[in-house]
Amino acid sequence: MAADDPIDTAILLAAGEGQRLRSVAPIKPLCVVGGQPLLDHAITGLAEAGLKRAIIVLGYEAEPIVAHLAARSWPLEIETVSVVDYRRPNGVSVLAARHRLQGANALLAMGDHLVEPDLYRLMAAREAVTGIQLAVDRRLDNPFVDLVDVTRVKTQAGRIVAIGKLLPEFDCFDTGVFAIGELFFQALDRLASPSVTEGVQALIPLELASTIECERRDWIDVDDDAALQKAERWLARPSALGMPDRSHLPAPSTPIEHFSRRWN
Repeated sequence: MAADDPIDTAILLAAGEGQRLRSVAPIKPLCVVGGQPLLDHAITGLAEAGLKRAIIVLGYEAEPIVAHLAARSWPLEIETVSVVDYRRPNGVSVLAARHRLQGANALLAMGDHLVEPDLYRLMAAREAVTGIQLAVDRRLDNPFVDLVDVTRVKTQAGRIVAIGKLLPEFDCFDTGVFAIGELFFQALDRLASPSVTEGVQALIPLELASTIECERRDWIDVDDDAALQKAERWLARPSALGMPDRSHLPAPSTPIEHFSRRWN
C-alpha cells in the first residue's frame, strides 16, 4: 500500500496498566462496558468503519488479552505486538507497531476509548498524510469529556499550535483518533521516551500537525470508574448518540478466522 492511499490498517494502543480502573477491571482492555470488553468495542468499530487490519499493541497482562483475542473470530485481521516495558509513555507503543506498516499510513486509536465507527471512518479516509491529522472535538461543553483528564488542543487555521493536558488556553479536545504518517514515527524516534502528545508537539513547528473536525461524532475515554458509569449511559442511548446498538448480539463462539499469532 502506498503512503497516499486511503488507510486500511489501525494501530490500537492497549499496553497500559489502567491503574485508575483497577477497582472494577484488573485488565483494562477486557473491562466490560455495555456487555462487551472495551477492546471488543474498538475492534468491531474499526471493522464497521471499513478497516481491514488492526495491530494491537500490548504490554500489561498481555497473555490473557492474547488468549481473549484467539478465542473468537473477528471481522478484520488481528495482529499483536508487545512493548518490553508497559510503564513507558504511549509513544513507545506506537513505535512498536512501526515495522508492521512498511511505510504505509495508519489510523491510530486508543484501546480504552469508545468511538462512533463513523469517526474511525472519517479518519481512515485521509490520504497523503505526512505527519499527523487529529480528530478534534470543539464541543467544549461535551458532558462525556473529563475536563481534568482530557488532552486539550489549541488550533489556528486547521493546524495544531499547542497540545497538552494542562493547556490554559484551548479551543478543542483531542479525541484519541489520528491519521498518522511516517514523519510521525520519525518524530517519536528522535525522543528518548515519547508520548503521543510529545510526538505531536515535535511536528507543530514543522506545520505537520493538522486537525479534522469530529463534528457530532461521539467518543468517550473510559479511564476510571466515573467514566465507566458515563460510558454505560452513553451506550444505553444508541439512537440519541448515533451508535448502533450491539448489546443484543451474542459474542461469536466460532473458531478464529483472522488472527495473526505473530507476537514480539
